[in-house]
Amino acid sequence: MKLIDLISSLPAKEVIGNPEVEVKGLAYHSGAVQEGFLFAAMRGLRDDGRRFIPDALSRGACAVLVDQPLDSQGAVQIVVPDAREALARLSSAFFGFPSSFLTVIGITGTNGKTTTAYLIESILLEDGKNVGVMGTINYRYQGRVTPAPTTTPESLDLQGNLQAMREAGVTHAVLEVSSHALDLQRVRGCDFDVALFTNLTRDHLDYHGSMEEYFRAKQLLFTQYLRESKKEKQFAIINIDDSKGVELSRVAHGTVFRYGISQRGEVWPQKVEESPDGIRCRVVTPRGSWEFFSPLIGRHNLYNILAAVSAGEVLEIPHQTMAAGIAQLQRVPGRLERVSGPDRIRVFVDFAHTPDALEKTLDTLDQFRSGRMIVVFGCGGDRDRGKRPVMGKVAAERSDLAVITSDNPRTEDPVMIIEEVEKGIQGTGRKRYEVSDLSNGWDIPGYVLIPDRREAIRKAIHFARPGDMVLLAGKGHEDYQILENKKIHFDDREEAAEALARIRRERDR
Repeated sequence: MKLIDLISSLPAKEVIGNPEVEVKGLAYHSGAVQEGFLFAAMRGLRDDGRRFIPDALSRGACAVLVDQPLDSQGAVQIVVPDAREALARLSSAFFGFPSSFLTVIGITGTNGKTTTAYLIESILLEDGKNVGVMGTINYRYQGRVTPAPTTTPESLDLQGNLQAMREAGVTHAVLEVSSHALDLQRVRGCDFDVALFTNLTRDHLDYHGSMEEYFRAKQLLFTQYLRESKKEKQFAIINIDDSKGVELSRVAHGTVFRYGISQRGEVWPQKVEESPDGIRCRVVTPRGSWEFFSPLIGRHNLYNILAAVSAGEVLEIPHQTMAAGIAQLQRVPGRLERVSGPDRIRVFVDFAHTPDALEKTLDTLDQFRSGRMIVVFGCGGDRDRGKRPVMGKVAAERSDLAVITSDNPRTEDPVMIIEEVEKGIQGTGRKRYEVSDLSNGWDIPGYVLIPDRREAIRKAIHFARPGDMVLLAGKGHEDYQILENKKIHFDDREEAAEALARIRRERDR
């Protein structure tokens, strides 16, 4: 399309050069530029896109999007106040405003986004809808599945995916929307029908700096982005058992639809039965009360189900269909995912990587255990350091043995990360063990430091007795580990299965 038509969607811009040039594509990475592309020179967290303008021009860029005029010539310049915001708007326009043709559901919150997305997807599929999902685990639609490099892709990729979904016949798009994506305006130009808030607990403070700024970013989905939506109706679904949810419900745009367990909103559980087999519940909604059963376990999953039910309510999905969709979802990858093994040793893998998520996961498993609880976890490098001792304290106090190990160390020294985790344990009075101390069992609750995650998982399962539970927390569905700047294959589920198989082989000798 012609540049002058493309940039008509920008509220503020200055054009230097000929606006009649033909734009054949957009790129924000100079290596992706082809002849006739517009290159968006965005300022990143670690680098400045303007540094790559010469490379983009050498590859045939016909125009550059910048937030300051350039001295160099050779391409048309579109000067805007914010290149990120402008790229989001241009991406939507370039792909023909795909979100306007889809029912778009955006889910944000610290915990529960992925499971809630899977539940909504299952409900919509049961109702005969054609569903696309972009989230933490993967991007999927019409049988096509691609790994997710980030929870919410960059605006250009997001709009491209939405357009591909539209062309494939998708009717409903479910998006996990991260606080980074909201703050960096990746979902600008996306017309939402539904915005959903799960909860807010400590996370990502390495980026946001404070809980206030973290919440401010989350709010954007319900204030700025929902208000800008061109959809005929907009709904804000909010968990009012969360204090920030109550605050959010006062400022959210559109029709506010509340859910909770201790606080009654439009959706609430009248009767709940929880067991190791799942959750049975009679739920009250504006259209009447009805029953569902879910194979998912835990109070946190009841919240996720109520969130999904709320989405089904505003989209007017029949109750019988919602109940069938909820029952249909047997598991979510890396979310309290069971790894089967011998001798009644129960091993679970979970993505819990915040203090609140770890606490809730351990509380859930605690309801159903008969033996001891062993938890293996670590904290990611180059991320919020303040949560490390807090997670150490939670793990130590809620388990019989906490095995502190590596997560994704990235560029940090794994041992130093573990030492920061240990600081939170030292005030609990838990005994510190050496690996050799545990070979013959242990009677006093405590913890052990094993930096190598593979060894930590194998030792934890080896130390377990029949009836014990082992929780491998932090990485969940991830099938990699990031060491320095390298990504290697590593899957907690595979490692646990191998450790359990080893026990079986030793038993059968």
